[in-house]
Amino acid sequence: MKQLFLICACILPLLAGCSVSKGELAQKHLLWRVSDSNSSVYILGSVHFADSSFYPLDSVIENAFDRSGELAVELDVSDDSVLQEVALRSAMLGMLPDTASLDKVVPADIVHSLDSLCVSWNLPVGFFNRYRPWAAAMTLTSVAILRMGFDANLGVDIHFLQRAAETGKGIVALETVEDQVKALTGEGVHDSVGIFYLRTTLQEIGELDSSITMIMDAWKTGSDSVLAEAMEKESALRNALDSLIEKEIIERVYTMRNRKMAEKITAFLTEDRNVFIVVGAAHLAGKDDNVLAILRRQGFTVEQL
Repeated sequence: MKQLFLICACILPLLAGCSVSKGELAQKHLLWRVSDSNSSVYILGSVHFADSSFYPLDSVIENAFDRSGELAVELDVSDDSVLQEVALRSAMLGMLPDTASLDKVVPADIVHSLDSLCVSWNLPVGFFNRYRPWAAAMTLTSVAILRMGFDANLGVDIHFLQRAAETGKGIVALETVEDQVKALTGEGVHDSVGIFYLRTTLQEIGELDSSITMIMDAWKTGSDSVLAEAMEKESALRNALDSLIEKEIIERVYTMRNRKMAEKITAFLTEDRNVFIVVGAAHLAGKDDNVLAILRRQGFTVEQL
């Protein structure tokens, strides 16, 4: 399940360039106000793929944006130069050399599973062969989500980037392209970790529809507890070594980035900046190292709206 969060609730560098039903009223939102003695910011958990059923967003969310002077996002993907850099770095770090091929890097059972999936999805056999194992796992899940009808152009972060452009609000990036792409392409990790990640993704792909539905419903109802449960769900197939490898993945994709995001948010509060912050919902869920937990430990007041 964690693999799904990497896609639904984190920016997708490898694909760069490529509300409840009306009548139901959500009691909460994945929106928090974080305050110190004299200033506050809003933090909204985003899903980066969505559909038209998410809109219009609740007035509580839109009003919080309207009251804010700036928008902060992981990366400003409305900037073409940022998208170009993401695409370039992703290709450099996420793709194998021309002389290599994924089917020569991973075990035969993974090759067979990928080939079978390509056939069932009407993709060319070998569709994923240019990708490194980690990047293949990311791309595999993102293609599956696109097939379900969700659209990156309807993501919550994109919605607020468009609103910022319309209202003239300044846009602040919480991360650098280099740092994010390194984290999400698995740059620098051993191939064994990427192979584990790819194998686990293939094992869980059959649960995708129900899992994504749960994540999307949790976002619409503001259920951070359901998001946290999904984050912590473990497969019965895990052994001790698997758990250690997965911890390495989580440290790289979430924990290190969460600490840096929390540092930026702390600076906003110290400088009394009135900022509306949109980050992947996965960065606000999970155990003690999510962004909100870090801010609470630093003494800030954190209130869900």
